[in-house]
Amino acid sequence: MSFEKQSEQMASGKGFIAALDQSGGSTPKALGLYGVTADMYDGDEAMFDEIHAMRSRIVLATDFTSAKVIGAILFERTMRGEINGKPTAQLLWEDRGIVPFLKIDKGLEDKANGVQLMKPIPGLSETLADAKGFGIFGTKERSVIHEANAEGIKAVVAQQFELGKEVVAAGLVPIIEPEIDINSATKAEAEDILKAEIAAQLDALAEGQNVMLKLTIPNVDGLYDSLADHPRVVRVVALSGGYSTEVACDRLAKQPKMIASFSRALTEGLSKQQSDDEFNAALGGNIDKIFNASL
Repeated sequence: MSFEKQSEQMASGKGFIAALDQSGGSTPKALGLYGVTADMYDGDEAMFDEIHAMRSRIVLATDFTSAKVIGAILFERTMRGEINGKPTAQLLWEDRGIVPFLKIDKGLEDKANGVQLMKPIPGLSETLADAKGFGIFGTKERSVIHEANAEGIKAVVAQQFELGKEVVAAGLVPIIEPEIDINSATKAEAEDILKAEIAAQLDALAEGQNVMLKLTIPNVDGLYDSLADHPRVVRVVALSGGYSTEVACDRLAKQPKMIASFSRALTEGLSKQQSDDEFNAALGGNIDKIFNASL
């Protein structure tokens, strides 16, 4: 029953998806922005404890509920951890009304043909089974496109959909994320190629093989509207890609059929040193901006 309810919330709910999935490589930077520098913890375990404490504080904040946040993407360690003595995904759905997702990619290959494919994902079937057991609704998997190279973009999209079909077979909904670098000199051209490749892959999916798309906010307003209307697409969400919260929200507001799935823009201005009132006010302000841009 909850899967159907979650599916409905993802397809038509008002709000956005919070990306709380910084991994080993991006955690030190995320912590640094949060006011936790490398000299304040000793080793990876302590680092992950710090980021889990930050995520827990976000999840338990006053405004972090399904009134404005309809989904949240988790790092695997977060999924396997607890908040207030309850498995994270379970707390998100049962206590906050927020649909839980899991980041499953293991980072990127070196750049070739203007793109970075995903690295192999060892133990994928076991991870997907565990995710299902924890009450995870879907997954997220990221590649990066740096330039308008047709061969490279075709390979990225093919790899994404191949993995997406494995996720669907495991009973989960994949968020397919072929990010285009916002600083690419050929961003607009890459977006046109990407749109065509995604459309071709969507047309080849069988009924019931439903996916979500997470895409860089395009240069042309409404560029991805036709993808959002495809019968195999649950929702199209936007990544902030390094834009500031203000710029990301301004650009997103011009995309009628995209909602946000922001990470850095969500946590902008948050600090461990803030009082709970200060923290909740700062996070609440970010949530309001991103929510309004997603309407």
